Amino acid sequence: MADTDAPATCTVCSKPGSASVPLKRCAKCKTQWYCSRDCQKADWKKHKQICSKNAGENAANPTPTKNAFPRPETLEAHIEKPFHQLHGKTWLHNRPENDVYQLLIDVYRMRMEDDYVFTGDADMDCIYGGAPDSRDGFRRFLRLAERRRGLLPEWWSPEKAKACVAFGLRGGDDWSSLACAVEKSDVLEHYKDPSFPMQLRMFGEQVWGTGPAGRPGAQMMQQMMQHERGEIQLALRNDAGHVTTPY
Repeated sequence: MADTDAPATCTVCSKPGSASVPLKRCAKCKTQWYCSRDCQKADWKKHKQICSKNAGENAANPTPTKNAFPRPETLEAHIEKPFHQLHGKTWLHNRPENDVYQLLIDVYRMRMEDDYVFTGDADMDCIYGGAPDSRDGFRRFLRLAERRRGLLPEWWSPEKAKACVAFGLRGGDDWSSLACAVEKSDVLEHYKDPSFPMQLRMFGEQVWGTGPAGRPGAQMMQQMMQHERGEIQLALRNDAGHVTTPY
């Protein structure tokens, strides 16, 4: 059977896929990937000889669906298709309490870092404004999240909000510390998932109503959902570079 694993480059010109120019595959056989319509047309004379055969083999022997992204480390549970979950406002649902606490803290810390990097601004009552920890700004963030219908799990309550803040004030070398800043490179290293900074930013956009630096993430979310469905191939970099773009 033809190999349906998506390559990192265009079949014709070897151009790598990216968020701005994702690779698209042959709609019939789903075995060849192209960066543009021109490349697909250039390959058609050769590809048409095997396209129908590959399509028939794929239909008879479907390849099991693979996870689009790796299982994040340091979380107790893993959710399938996180960008579909973000789109459906269920990203924090069906997770253990400690995972929810950690993710909410990281969403806030990531946004404060982005605000500081992109606009030179951040909450005055967080560590970027000189406070010993970010508990006051984080409490305000939680209150805003509570007003966004359906974003938080059904078990959320004022008592859980207090427990979440306490989770971030445990001290020591704990990752989820409201007394410590976090950069994109830290998030990549911690979760081992190149899409995770984007996930944190997109949930933050659902809470604050705007993306980092005012940039909306709707188009990127649609591309990530297409990637999860296997419709396009995106080349995500799992590097340790500094933040250079909001998404």
